[in-house]
Amino acid sequence: MRVSPDKLAEFRAEVPLADLTTIHLGGNAQYFIICRTLDEIISAVSFFQTTGFSLVVLGGGSNMVFPDNGFRGLVLKVDLRGIRFEDAGDSTIVSAAAGETWDDLVKASVEEGLAGIECLSGIPGSVGATPIQNVGAYGQEVKDTIVSVKALDRKSLELVEFSAAECRFGYRRSRFKQEDRNRFVVVEVTYRLTRGGEPSLKYAELKSYIESNKESRGDENAERKLFSVREAVIALRRKKSMVIDQKDPNSRSVGSFFVNPVLNEHEHEEFLQRAGRHGLGPVPSFRSAEGIKVPAAWLVENAGFHKGHRAGGVGISSNHALALVNYSGTTNELLKLASEIEKAVLDKFGIRLEREAVVVE
Repeated sequence: MRVSPDKLAEFRAEVPLADLTTIHLGGNAQYFIICRTLDEIISAVSFFQTTGFSLVVLGGGSNMVFPDNGFRGLVLKVDLRGIRFEDAGDSTIVSAAAGETWDDLVKASVEEGLAGIECLSGIPGSVGATPIQNVGAYGQEVKDTIVSVKALDRKSLELVEFSAAECRFGYRRSRFKQEDRNRFVVVEVTYRLTRGGEPSLKYAELKSYIESNKESRGDENAERKLFSVREAVIALRRKKSMVIDQKDPNSRSVGSFFVNPVLNEHEHEEFLQRAGRHGLGPVPSFRSAEGIKVPAAWLVENAGFHKGHRAGGVGISSNHALALVNYSGTTNELLKLASEIEKAVLDKFGIRLEREAVVVE
């Protein structure tokens, strides 16, 4: 049955997109709708399929950059709510609706004494975005705890459930970001967390921070250790302006704009030779299951773009070389700066940076 737009929940026209993103950029959405139930999502997708309009799904807006002239089509904001905790022996199954704020879920899990996502504290955005990007930080990735993902197929309007293996997770990627990009609307994510588990301290910077503050905390039980790791992660992220704070102009960003490149052995050797010819060394890199990762921040800075760099109304954060910041600029300025950084890194090191941010066209 054809549904008219005025029958859809919270349907509006010409809505400013800058107000809906953490970087505060972009013109108006031609059409905008907030969907708080699965039926509302189905109705909205179904209607706009018949119109031929383009559709963009928005969660927390922490990883999206919209054009200055806005988006001609429908921006659908997923606002599904609800979190369920179910005991499963030594672990707990946590199911969260896609519209839940990610850090609220992390906080609630830590308060329940559940280990597995504590190092992902302070990351802005919604639950539904986490499997798309395979969100990770400080030695943890959501793929390590995800059991399943429920999503609406925008073509068939059927609800589909994917196991973790079927999500095809990789470093900052999944099927939802790659081959099935824009096909599904994530509606629920289920995680398996460990009750009473030890917090993860794989990341050297985090481990060092925890150790340096150990004496002031004294002996801690497992639950308190999780709190300590959460507090430490948020403190470290805040120092880098990676926690949204209206008082911090450097936090008007989408977090890391680029991902760390993953090289094979041959590519890494060529990179080392290039860096050596420029007199740069030692060159940081670390091996992972995907290959040899090179810190994108190191590449950016050594290509000539340092923290605090300004270009009109945009720039690079004073506290993190991967955060492109909107001070009072435009999307065009931001993308021009991003392109200049990409070209400089490619010309100097032979490495093509991949954008972590989603740039809507």
